[in-house]
Amino acid sequence: MVKRIGVHLGTAGGASNAVERAREIGANTFQIFSSSPRMWRAPKVDPKQAERMRVLRAALDVGPLVIHTSYLVNVCSQSDEIRKKSIDAFRGEIERALMWGAEYLVLHPGSWKGLTRDEGLKLAADSITRAIDGLPWQGTGFHILIENTAGAEFSLGGSFEQVAELVERLKSAAPVGVCLDTCHSHVAGYDLITGEGYAETVTQIANTVGLDAVLVWHCNDAKAERGSKLDRHEHIGQGTMGVEPFRRLLNDERFAHAAFIAETPVDEPGDEERNVRVLKSLVAVLAK
Repeated sequence: MVKRIGVHLGTAGGASNAVERAREIGANTFQIFSSSPRMWRAPKVDPKQAERMRVLRAALDVGPLVIHTSYLVNVCSQSDEIRKKSIDAFRGEIERALMWGAEYLVLHPGSWKGLTRDEGLKLAADSITRAIDGLPWQGTGFHILIENTAGAEFSLGGSFEQVAELVERLKSAAPVGVCLDTCHSHVAGYDLITGEGYAETVTQIANTVGLDAVLVWHCNDAKAERGSKLDRHEHIGQGTMGVEPFRRLLNDERFAHAAFIAETPVDEPGDEERNVRVLKSLVAVLAK
């Protein structure tokens, strides 16, 4: 099985250009935003760009395509207004993802501040169900991926258990899977650094969300210490995690089905390629 390793890329000049950019830097999968991550309004998808995306991906064998939902979306907000805007915006994200032919749409569950965690879980599940209702996703292979968060107070998804609870509530209504972030897991308190800690963490993943449900790993080193709950990404091997967690993860056959995508900083030109190269260098035997 070909190992899928990539990075989050910009979409300047047209989103389909990201396919060629991915291949140029040695990636065979990638993630994009389908619109500005900090604006509610989103442009319509250009059908010609969407078709070019599909043709290029097939020709260059680049996939899966992962789209990350806007940071503004908060499907468990206590505010009726924000929650309605979030449902509408998330529905738009799903519509665009389907037009682009994306396999996965990653969602941060949001903040339940002002509510109980159970109320937040229920609102999140209800909001996601409403957002996808009636959309033509059947048979496309498309999945919404619930991402674990850094564990900040009121942030839904700060533990694997919370992610699992939300996925369970959604199973009957939406195509759903899981995206796990190494930095988020680390700063939430999970041990991915030591051999024993990694084994225990994977056991916890297996016992909560399930190994097969993890379809994407966001591969990010961390600027902050384990358990700090500070979500600050760092270049692979240059943060508080080091390279060994990524070596273990990339060579763990239990995640052979997953895509590994860096969301590392772009501090200077070439950083995207450098992080992809580091990840690829950690694979024991990289399939051509």
